[in-house]
Amino acid sequence: MSCLTLLNGAIRNGFGKASFSTTQSLQQIIKLSRLRVVDNSALGRAAMQSGKPPRCIHVYKNTGVGTIGDKILVAIMGQKKRGYIIGCRQKQAAGVPRFDSNNMVLVDDSGTPLGTRIRVPVPSCLRGKATGDFSKVLAIASKFV
Repeated sequence: MSCLTLLNGAIRNGFGKASFSTTQSLQQIIKLSRLRVVDNSALGRAAMQSGKPPRCIHVYKNTGVGTIGDKILVAIMGQKKRGYIIGCRQKQAAGVPRFDSNNMVLVDDSGTPLGTRIRVPVPSCLRGKATGDFSKVLAIASKFV
């Protein structure tokens, strides 16, 4: 057998389809979008180190597309957790930074963040949303962009 035949057999299964996924993270946050946990919570660190990033289950918004500052429900390590989006890859309005990945912060059911620090800069446009549970997330942020 030639090397090309072995390579094609290793990459492709019997039906001619690739047996592994090479998809990138989506430009917008919808159902089944992969996210990156950017707080220092134990659950978030374990998920990111094991290579199983959280996936969005539901966006608490009528349009179904999440943007910066929206509340979402994610599946992470076999659990359902709530979180807030603090960074998106999608095209943003003027003055709002665009991120390389879809970033989120995990919160518990009462709205308290699971971590004690956010490791990435947070957009300063979120300071206007400092009402209710979201003010707790902004309190643990140290850098703003």
